[in-house]
Amino acid sequence: MNDLITPRVEINLDKLAHNAEKLFNLYASKEIGIMGVTKAICGQTEIAEVLVNKGICILADTKIINLKKMRDAGIKAEFVLLRTPALSEVELVIKHADISMNTEIAVIKSLSETAMKHHTLHKIILMIEMGDLREGIMPLQLDWYIQEILKLPGIKIVGIGANFSCFGGVKPNEEKMCTLSTLAIQAEKKFSFPLVYVTGGNSANYNWFTTAEKMGRINNLRLGESIFLGRETLLGKKIPELFTDVFTFISEVIESKIKSSVPDGEIGRNAFGITPIWPDRGQIRRVILGVGIQDVLVSGLTPKMDIDILGSSSDHTILDAKKEDLKVGDEVAFNLNYGALLSVMTSPYVMKKFIHTI
Repeated sequence: MNDLITPRVEINLDKLAHNAEKLFNLYASKEIGIMGVTKAICGQTEIAEVLVNKGICILADTKIINLKKMRDAGIKAEFVLLRTPALSEVELVIKHADISMNTEIAVIKSLSETAMKHHTLHKIILMIEMGDLREGIMPLQLDWYIQEILKLPGIKIVGIGANFSCFGGVKPNEEKMCTLSTLAIQAEKKFSFPLVYVTGGNSANYNWFTTAEKMGRINNLRLGESIFLGRETLLGKKIPELFTDVFTFISEVIESKIKSSVPDGEIGRNAFGITPIWPDRGQIRRVILGVGIQDVLVSGLTPKMDIDILGSSSDHTILDAKKEDLKVGDEVAFNLNYGALLSVMTSPYVMKKFIHTI
């Protein structure tokens, strides 16, 4: 296959390795380990191998199929299911995940029964609700959960954790981290077992990490976006010394013509149920790319040249080329945000090309 086919995403493995190593060393300087979150890159084994080679030997994903893919490829890591399992997939969890994150006692009981059936020990991290209102046990129920789980064979509690910024936008600030630390200390003291992981959040924790004097009991973070895109997630700011262009999305011009900037006719709803409003830019060079919402989250793309994205349908994206003389066959490159990265890496229509240049 022609490796320059479009649309494609170019993945710079050297820049990825640089980011992974920098972040591994940065967080290790305050004794915080990293789980590499592979969900946005669809468990791509070439990327997983880079993470492991740079010391990130715990890989976490929300899709069991991705954990299986990495394990089957011989990636030497500990694999974590990054969400509470569905009851229907417990058998697969026991088979393909070393650790799973849990919030429901019914699921944990099923994990226990299945682990015993397979003569194995399954490790779990209990996720605590800390205000972001996604997954989590209410803090006042934590003791009860631990008491019940300690009765179950085949299950070992190895940590607690919390999620921030993903759903409710709640910041992982010092107050939240202190609360989670206190819960960990109390649980260890009351139940006389060590928590291997007190996982305090994700790429949104960068600002807390760089400003807090003490980490408390927080000893783990789950990082995806900061490794892949070189940014913290609260404000989207670049992290010093990291590359923000590990991934580049490339599409191809399939039409380039001078046309009006305003449609001619009565305007109704478009293909996605939206009635668009078009500002009058006069006559412009309207360029069409052979890619659309079916392939990539177009709103998450930033062109690397001075052009504007006017909109998209399922398989066409329309540009105002401005002063760029774009012709049919020309390639147009874009930076991606996290949503766009997630969409291109999971799309079967976007080719993945690995490169090695800094």
